[in-house]
Amino acid sequence: MLKKSSDCTEILMGKAASMDGSTIVARNEDGYGPVNPIKVVAHPATDHKNATFTSGVTGVTVPLPDHAYRYTGTPQADQSDGLYEEAGINELNVGMSATETTATNARVLGYDPLVDDGVNEEAMVTLVLPYIKTAKEGAQRLGALLEKYGTGECNSIAFNDQDEIWYLETAGGHHWAAMRLPDNTYAVAPNQTVMEEVDVNDTDNFLVATDLVDFVNQNHLNPKPGTFNFRDIFGTHDESDAYYNTPRTWYGQKMFNPSITDQTPTDQDMPFARVPEKKIAIEDVEFFLSSHYNGTPYDPFGTFASGSADDQKKYRSIAMDRNQCSSILQIRNDVPADHAAIQWIAMGFFAYAPYVPFFTNINDTPEDYKNTTMTVSVDNVYWLSKTLSVMIEPHFHEFVATINAYREGCQSYARQRVAATDAGVTGDVTDYLTKSNAETAGEVSRRTHGLFDELVKQGLLLSATTWEKGQNL
Repeated sequence: MLKKSSDCTEILMGKAASMDGSTIVARNEDGYGPVNPIKVVAHPATDHKNATFTSGVTGVTVPLPDHAYRYTGTPQADQSDGLYEEAGINELNVGMSATETTATNARVLGYDPLVDDGVNEEAMVTLVLPYIKTAKEGAQRLGALLEKYGTGECNSIAFNDQDEIWYLETAGGHHWAAMRLPDNTYAVAPNQTVMEEVDVNDTDNFLVATDLVDFVNQNHLNPKPGTFNFRDIFGTHDESDAYYNTPRTWYGQKMFNPSITDQTPTDQDMPFARVPEKKIAIEDVEFFLSSHYNGTPYDPFGTFASGSADDQKKYRSIAMDRNQCSSILQIRNDVPADHAAIQWIAMGFFAYAPYVPFFTNINDTPEDYKNTTMTVSVDNVYWLSKTLSVMIEPHFHEFVATINAYREGCQSYARQRVAATDAGVTGDVTDYLTKSNAETAGEVSRRTHGLFDELVKQGLLLSATTWEKGQNL
């Protein structure tokens, strides 16, 4: 089986940049191939003295704190080669998304190589999310694990709580830095080291590995002495970045700062964080994560803009066949804490899939989200979504109006359900939210099966072998 990877796209939204004052950490999880079955789970809180965790990928064994908070996750369906829990929110309303694959330059890796037996993506959510009380604590705990055990991958990881977003990037096998995203900004992370100036003395807004400055100075790694630009010191700036990574940042900034017209898709110096020109809603985040350079010559579907065949294949799309599961981690500030956290989940090819709001103060997830199989079955949401993508892509233009109506209807329904659930909170809140999630997901699944029925019947009319009786006789 192909392992779950983080060849992904991430967007972060500070509470003063979002329309309703939420903090938002959102990421598409994309595989190296189109198939990697995923399920949605809720782990109970546990007490386990002297417990350890052993990674199914690297074999590293890590002691665990005595108490683990309840949390949600989106792990692999087949966990024989690791968990890869990827994204979730714990009972204290702290979110974690791990990971976004990045790259450390060869010069840095010469002094701090990646390790074979460290803490990799597969283990990060499991080792961190159940044990933290704030987003900053998440960066601190993960950073300490990276320094002690090392890592075999280059990644970025994001955390959010009610007030703050913390974004961490690894550098080599044992080094890292993290920053607090300014409240009034958003940021796009596209498989590239993107963090800029780091003030190691400002611990309210930056955290770094204990020896990071000494490591850089001793090995003469800073190309611009007098500054400490993490991207310049540790990142890469090659042609693959220009065509695979930076176009996604360009498109996000084109969406949220449309007055900026002097950037091109291959620019290597676009800022990481920007203040948007207007407040950003969940629906805007969904559109970005589901986008494919819509309205530009680079749209692989050739929609609403003329572009050559070469243009349409020039840049790596955000929505693509390798999409697996997308999570938008939203911590709200306008409702009580016991129902403030929502994990919006979409599965499959995100250009066709709706986002379903899951309140995370829950003790279970709907059956068709947790019963994901390794073989194709439309009785679970993952494979239903993947099957629809196989049907839709060859006939995108014939089906697009039907798809858009379905997605917009689900989007409005999701908003209605969040409002109704907020208004009806009563009694045992965890039990209430668990049942409310089941009702919401059940209705979206019902609509999705209806779409499946409609597209099969519509598709049968599109055969190239259609022949009318008596034709050409």
